[in-house]
Amino acid sequence: MDLKRIAKDTAQVLTSYLTYQAVRTVLGQLKETNLPRHHWFHEFSSREKLQDGEAYIKSLFQEAPDLALRVITVRLHIAEAVSEFLPEMVTTQIQQANIEHRKKHLEKITQMTSEELAASVDKTEGEDDSDTSEAPSSFPDLDASGQSDTDPPDAAI
Repeated sequence: MDLKRIAKDTAQVLTSYLTYQAVRTVLGQLKETNLPRHHWFHEFSSREKLQDGEAYIKSLFQEAPDLALRVITVRLHIAEAVSEFLPEMVTTQIQQANIEHRKKHLEKITQMTSEELAASVDKTEGEDDSDTSEAPSSFPDLDASGQSDTDPPDAAI
């Protein structure tokens, strides 16, 4: 397991997600302050691939540097705001999700179908009936001294 690679990939995905959130924030601001610019930015965001945050920013810088600067500023602000508690939140959320998955798995593997339950009950009842019957006749009867009727008299010591 290459933890450095995993961390790098995670950071890239998180950066793209924060870019997406910054774009949503700027779109919301523009909708209230500059509707024509909002429409242009919305159209641009619809045609550009926002899944790759860095490629999106690069394209935005080519067409509207002022909006690109605004998006990267908002993205940095969001990153700084969430980075303080993000590691603990991620760890806690994963732990809680894992507990829930394990719980559901345990419930699933320990649940019996109604047919299995009925067969189990029938089997248990059959065993209970055999416990109350007398011992098989192949066992010799013992007297009070522990000697059986078939043991020779000198065998009892």
